[in-house]
Amino acid sequence: MDFEVVEKQVLFTGKKIRLELHHLRGSDGSRHKREICVHPGAVVILPIMEDDTVLMIRNFRYTVQEYLLELPAGTLEPKEDPINCAGRELLEETGYLAGKLVPLKSFYASPGILTERMHTFLATRLTRQTTQLDEGEQIELMPMKFADCIDAIRTGLIVDSKTIATLLLYERFYRGTK
Repeated sequence: MDFEVVEKQVLFTGKKIRLELHHLRGSDGSRHKREICVHPGAVVILPIMEDDTVLMIRNFRYTVQEYLLELPAGTLEPKEDPINCAGRELLEETGYLAGKLVPLKSFYASPGILTERMHTFLATRLTRQTTQLDEGEQIELMPMKFADCIDAIRTGLIVDSKTIATLLLYERFYRGTK
């Protein structure tokens, strides 16, 4: 069914998101409402060292009040190219600079309510620099062998969806080809 937007209400505008209520009319005349969280998009970086070590991070997530084991990631700035964001976030969160960043795939985080598109990148040829954490970030570098990352998904140690999707995407479609 096709929908026509009859009215769009902006309920909240914040630093990273905008909450909207869309009033719709279906092609059959029916009326609908959709609650939408508008997000500029984000990047997820899979940094792999030459010895098959993945630079995972332990990140405190206030929203769920837990420390999560994740891949480095971050929100796009306005008009920022995802590959530039990936390089910036990798350096900020891990203290490593990528000599090579390869785009993998993009996917939607939760398309039922959220416009956020996640852009995934493989980062290799890594050189140590210094971290540049944003104010309030509580991030600890947690290097793990790639096989241990996959096992951590199986055992439930990794519960972050963007990390799960990126690791499994890489394992299934890219590992051994780059």
